[in-house]
Amino acid sequence: MNQRVDEFNEYRSRMNDRILRAENVGIKRFFNLDSAAYQDGALPAKTKELLGLCASAVLRCNDCITYHVIQCKKLGVTAQEFDETMNIALVVGGSITIPHVRKAYEIWDETGFEK
Repeated sequence: MNQRVDEFNEYRSRMNDRILRAENVGIKRFFNLDSAAYQDGALPAKTKELLGLCASAVLRCNDCITYHVIQCKKLGVTAQEFDETMNIALVVGGSITIPHVRKAYEIWDETGFEK
């Protein structure tokens, strides 16, 4: 990938470990629920990650966008699927999401996806 994405992954992993060391039952349940939600089910994991990416753009969370773009790469999302997801995010979220759609494209390009 690239240095910034590697740093993001390292930071996320380190801080998740720190959070889980707190041994809080509610936090652990939420983390488990979050992980389980993106596994294959009636919808394939790839579709769920695209939904997460769209929601993250609409909610304007750049860390979440970064995470979901990385997961989309791992699951083989195509450039066309990514573009359509960003279009939906823009339509749903409006012009206020443009900076976050930019972030998604920045991470998309940095993770080596081909157009």
